[in-house]
Amino acid sequence: MTDLRPILYVQGWLLLAVAATMALPALADGAVGYPDWKVFAAAAAFTLFFAVAALVAFRQQSVRLNVRQGFVLTSVSWSVTSAFAALPFVFADLDLSYADAFFEAVSGLTTTGSTVIVGLDAAPRGILLWRGLLQALGGLGIIVMAILVLPFLRVGGMQLFHAESSDRSEKVMPRLTSMIGSIALGYGVLNLLSAIAFAAAGMDLFDAAIHAMTSLASGGFSTKDASIGFYQSPAIEWVATISMLLGGLPLVIYVRLARREFAAVAGDRQVRTMLIFLVVTIAVITVWLMATKGYEFERAVRAVALSVVSVVTTTGFVTEDYGAWGEFALAAFLVLMFVGGCTGSTSGGIKIFRFQIAWLRFRVQLRRLTQPHTIVPMVYQGRTIPEDVPGSVTHFCLTYVACTLAITLGLALTGLDFIAALSGAATAIGNVGPGLGPLIGPAGNFASVPDAAKWILSFAMLLGRLEIFTLLVLFSPHTWRG
Repeated sequence: MTDLRPILYVQGWLLLAVAATMALPALADGAVGYPDWKVFAAAAAFTLFFAVAALVAFRQQSVRLNVRQGFVLTSVSWSVTSAFAALPFVFADLDLSYADAFFEAVSGLTTTGSTVIVGLDAAPRGILLWRGLLQALGGLGIIVMAILVLPFLRVGGMQLFHAESSDRSEKVMPRLTSMIGSIALGYGVLNLLSAIAFAAAGMDLFDAAIHAMTSLASGGFSTKDASIGFYQSPAIEWVATISMLLGGLPLVIYVRLARREFAAVAGDRQVRTMLIFLVVTIAVITVWLMATKGYEFERAVRAVALSVVSVVTTTGFVTEDYGAWGEFALAAFLVLMFVGGCTGSTSGGIKIFRFQIAWLRFRVQLRRLTQPHTIVPMVYQGRTIPEDVPGSVTHFCLTYVACTLAITLGLALTGLDFIAALSGAATAIGNVGPGLGPLIGPAGNFASVPDAAKWILSFAMLLGRLEIFTLLVLFSPHTWRG
């Protein structure tokens, strides 16, 4: 049987960190005399009790985890942490059920950005700050998980990063701990610069800090019901677009820039492909919008750029209801929900690297049809791709689509219409945020979705954030024995 004691011990430390983080929104509410500081104090005390209990009951002299325990810890930590992070939403005067609160917490930590809260404009600052902190912590947690766990999963989640780290001369840092520390520092600096940019564009300091955290984390939580569209500011929209784009690029890129490895950054094939894809997509939809809706060029390119970058990086900020732009735009954004940003970024989705590997395999297969005896090596950025990578990427993509269809059927059983069920499944497993249609589209939210659907969507958000197999492995009997 798998030894769960070290897993529960580590979970105790994670809950301790969550309890400590709850002190920040308590201070924010207390500073303005809002009584909701008691909500966070109570939630922190409750969380602290279980954290200390786990640390005392399962105390370890040293923590050593094998790969199997690493998978279990990853899935358990995201699920249990979400369960405790939901407590402030339950205790606050928001009239949320636990299903609502858990959905909101999972959406925050997985940086999905879907919400069930109505009336954000008048919500307590502590709640708004807590939502922003959840996404900031979730964004950093994604990178840590990607570095420590996903290379062992062998499904293309961090295969590129793993390959780059396998050669000592090509390592960004000599030790994983140093690498995580450098990325965390860079992540903090980017948040600070983004907050300054939002403030310079016209936001107040509180809103600027929240939107910086949620844009770089590819999260999409806002302090306003109308999201970025509330401000009606072209400058803020462009800052948001750039900030989301930075979050969708591999964070290791910024470490390399700090080390002045400009050639390596300029030659990164994944980044180059993503930027070209975004430019072409924005150009096509902009022309469509100008031709069919009569938009002026500046307004069209600004609205399309923010919407496309938001969906591709799975952030979820909106300024306009792109579902109302026409059937072509509706279909285009449904497809974009599956794309995702770069591997090693905070974004969700299938991700650019997997599409690149799938395209390489497609080209090789076409050549083998006409030259069956030819050995065609698959090369990526000057390196031969390991033989198991193309197959594992294919398995991931097929499982991703199968899970999306299964979740769609589950949502349809709860009473959602086809567009809401399909886009809800796609946005949840891709950690995108808003779906399509009048119910859960950019102009709506998930408040009126049945509780059963919220539990399904919460599971889908965790499934997508944990790269599917990390969570599905828990349902295998081999995980728990042998």
